[in-house]
Amino acid sequence: MKAVVITSPGDPEVLKLQEVEDPQLKDDQVAATALNRADTLQRQGKYPPPKGDSEYPGLECSGTVEAVGKDVTRWKIGDQVCALIGGGGYAEKVAVPTGQVLPVPSGVSLQDAASFPEVACTVWSTIFMKSKLSSGETFLIHGGSSGIGTFAIQMAKCLGVKVFITAGSAEKLAACKELGADVCINYKTEDFVTRIKEETGGKGVDVILDNIGGPYFQRNLDSLNIDGRLFIIGFMGGTVTQVNLGCLLARRLTVQAAGLRSRSAKNKAQIVREVEKNVWPAIAAGKVKPVVYKYFPLAEAAEAHQLMESSKHIGKILLTV
Repeated sequence: MKAVVITSPGDPEVLKLQEVEDPQLKDDQVAATALNRADTLQRQGKYPPPKGDSEYPGLECSGTVEAVGKDVTRWKIGDQVCALIGGGGYAEKVAVPTGQVLPVPSGVSLQDAASFPEVACTVWSTIFMKSKLSSGETFLIHGGSSGIGTFAIQMAKCLGVKVFITAGSAEKLAACKELGADVCINYKTEDFVTRIKEETGGKGVDVILDNIGGPYFQRNLDSLNIDGRLFIIGFMGGTVTQVNLGCLLARRLTVQAAGLRSRSAKNKAQIVREVEKNVWPAIAAGKVKPVVYKYFPLAEAAEAHQLMESSKHIGKILLTV
């Protein structure tokens, strides 16, 4: 089969489409795979795949089941599915544990289904399963126009949450507004802490989803309401900061962080079950839609990475096979 190989750690140009051996056993033929920031880190040699997962990049995919293991009961050859994977999405075939496979949501194309597994599992497992975001609360999403952000806006609005977002251009703010965001803040021209306090009568928001890390840590804490919850899923701005911890005690704040890729297969399967139960009906009802900025053929993975690193996109970038 063909797969995108990281020929050496480096810039996007190190991504090359090559002939490689087929994965062993539970082969799913891939129709599409989506880009994630983690893929660019893996390309640079900073985020190796967990032991036992494919060395090729790609954390989610969609496709047609080509073969199943002897213990697999739910899926059969020919089923159209999408999946959460630890690696190997940038290829024509990938082997996936059965617990991480999902049916293609009703009303969504096989290609576009590749845009959902990673974002849905990330947002549901953090903001809803851990931070317990619920109807009537307020929610700030940093990077509202990202793949995570565009999904989180729609999912939160489905559940009756008031959504705040930050983004860096008028085009991105408008896209977030169209998806349902209530308060859109340009982080380049506004102080998000001040704006949040203004919009909430000085209280702050109940939950924050952050991918910046260090530079935003104190400001995120300052933006939280009493009993507020901060969930960190990335460190695009760095991992080191200085913080005044007094507000944690004074306002009973909770800070959590988690990744998805390094979790056990059992844990991933539990998250996938929760996503199918809680998120897939919203997609089938048309309340949550795929937001795909651009499609690239697998051979143009380098160009797709260049687009992602430019941060000009809104929503997901897909590689088609």
